[in-house]
Amino acid sequence: MTGTIEQFADFAAAVTDSGVPAGLRRRAAHRVLDVLGNALAASTLPISRTITAVVDSWGGHPAATAVGGGRYPAPSAALVNGTLAHALDFDDTHLPSVLHPSASIVPAALAAAEVVGASGTALLDAATVGTELCVRLGMAGYDEDLRNSIFFERGQHATAICGAVGAAVAAAMLHQMDSAGISSAAGIAASMGSGLLEANRTGGTVKQIHTGWAAHAGLVAADMARAGITGPPTVLEGRFGFFQAWCGNDAHPEHVVKGLGETWDSREIHIKPYPCNHFTHAGIDAALQLRASGVQPQDIAELELGAPTAVLRTIAQPIEAKAAPSTGYAAAFSGPYTIAAALTGGDGLGVWLSDFTDQAAHDPQRRNLAATVRCVADPWCDELFPRHFPAVLRARTRDGQRHEIRIKTNRGGPDRPLSAEELGTKFRLEAQLALPHDAIEALRDAVLTLDSTGSVKEVMALIGRSDGSAG
Repeated sequence: MTGTIEQFADFAAAVTDSGVPAGLRRRAAHRVLDVLGNALAASTLPISRTITAVVDSWGGHPAATAVGGGRYPAPSAALVNGTLAHALDFDDTHLPSVLHPSASIVPAALAAAEVVGASGTALLDAATVGTELCVRLGMAGYDEDLRNSIFFERGQHATAICGAVGAAVAAAMLHQMDSAGISSAAGIAASMGSGLLEANRTGGTVKQIHTGWAAHAGLVAADMARAGITGPPTVLEGRFGFFQAWCGNDAHPEHVVKGLGETWDSREIHIKPYPCNHFTHAGIDAALQLRASGVQPQDIAELELGAPTAVLRTIAQPIEAKAAPSTGYAAAFSGPYTIAAALTGGDGLGVWLSDFTDQAAHDPQRRNLAATVRCVADPWCDELFPRHFPAVLRARTRDGQRHEIRIKTNRGGPDRPLSAEELGTKFRLEAQLALPHDAIEALRDAVLTLDSTGSVKEVMALIGRSDGSAG
């Protein structure tokens, strides 16, 4: 009997020859642009210096480019770029699996493509298939009755766990490996992916490197498969396989290959307009609407944020920490703080990087306003979650007026996609922090033409001009 990963590998090998539909390549190009913008903006953060120092100490043959201008072995470059792609929590999200696939898959694919001299279309095809596997693994671990990810319920970061396997497939495709090789690369990576979510609750910066490590693991797994190491054919569905280990008996491994090539789960990926945890976005949308209606922060007596029960653990608990986040990074996971930021600050597409500095997180006005926010489970939100990330914001002003704003689905997803202009605005505002002005539009054009005339070599040469100091 053919194992599930072997079936997927057959599909991936076929796509290497035939390519994916043009519309999917265009979507992949947008995700590449988004990943690079996020990574360029994050290159100004302390984590950039930290992770670069780590890979500098490792040394090795310089084969691929990292944001910041360094050149390293491909796994090291992918570690840097994958870490930076996720460090600001500005990376895309798939629903309802609640995975952030591109921050692992795209850096792995870029590094592998640079090493082998792949075409732009080959890069986009591999990134599309790797992303598809990543989100299908996440969906196989989604509990329809629980209406939540089994990974998440167990405190596991599915983004990193599934991302390592998807990254390995993307890298294997770019190395022109056959079906058996792709299967082994995935099977090896399944022993490498990991990630815990405790940092979301009580602090620590380790979550920032999860996607980078997944990208690194995927490239190492592909190299090992090329060298002759093999993975088990039943690595996903087996008694001691991926799903049994991570999800127990509740997973649905058959979803990994169900309708493969006919339906694309990766179409349900949302690109973020705000640099913070995706669970906060509908609340931000609601607060921006409240602000646009004329309500001023000083007018507000109390606020109530209604959200799906499952997200309260991330954005509302413990409430003392969420109302007064200790750092800008912690503020990105706070429902009360992000409401306050939307009502008092904002730039870019509504709430921006400047709202998540340590200084902004300690702003007295924002803290006072955040302290008025009560977070509650909302039945209407529970009905919609997690295929949508809804919110209900209720406000009482000092003159006794009451306002209620309901957001069914936040900006950036298939139902409310960001426009080409908005995508360009996000990229330019991020890229200007690390690239000289003349390189920004050139990089944008090079990425968005990868499906036709653009080259991976040109993209990486432009990324090599970044140093995190242009802004």
